[in-house]
Amino acid sequence: MNWLKSRLLTVILGVAVLLAGSVFLTSFTNNIKLPDNHQGYEPVQPIAYSHRLHAGELGIDCLHCHGGAERSKNAGIPPVKTCMNCHKFVTAPWVDVKAEGDLADKEKRKSREIISPELKKLFEHMGRDSASAPANPAPIEWVRVHNLPAHVYFNHSAHVNAGVSCQKCHGAVETMERVRQVSDLSMGWCVNCHREANVFGISGTKVQASTDCVTCHH
Repeated sequence: MNWLKSRLLTVILGVAVLLAGSVFLTSFTNNIKLPDNHQGYEPVQPIAYSHRLHAGELGIDCLHCHGGAERSKNAGIPPVKTCMNCHKFVTAPWVDVKAEGDLADKEKRKSREIISPELKKLFEHMGRDSASAPANPAPIEWVRVHNLPAHVYFNHSAHVNAGVSCQKCHGAVETMERVRQVSDLSMGWCVNCHREANVFGISGTKVQASTDCVTCHH
């Protein structure tokens, strides 16, 4: 009988240790980030470009600025001249432009050009003080948000042309005033996404997303 009690006590203690270990491991993995996990990274950019305004309120398609995502492995950052395709005409919120126009009509004078603070930074970066002045554009040194390790190969065009939405990896960018990294972009996260796509398809289309190591590590 004593032998049975001893074995039972051992089993109970073993289960308790396993449960405690499981709780500790869960807590540890939820609070400790692995190397190269920059989930939540949200750097301040040299110019406060608002994705919430451009992609959200104005509905500008991601590929309008990041056209490389459809054609190559890199999504690409638009050059300054792409910004100026719109901002040589749009220099401030409409409410401010209208207020200046109404005031100019009342004072019987020509409307002055209204430039918002962030667009002023863009113009100064280009070596100009207005939308119509001559420019000497230089690349804007944006701070990179999503950065995979050098040993990982990722091709934007393969995913975009397969129907994967930008939000699948980057989150609801159209709601972000400043872009941040939403997904942890770990190998497990990517592999699980491929497995899910193979079971459920992408937008109703069957796919064969590889889970072979050499697909991303070659």
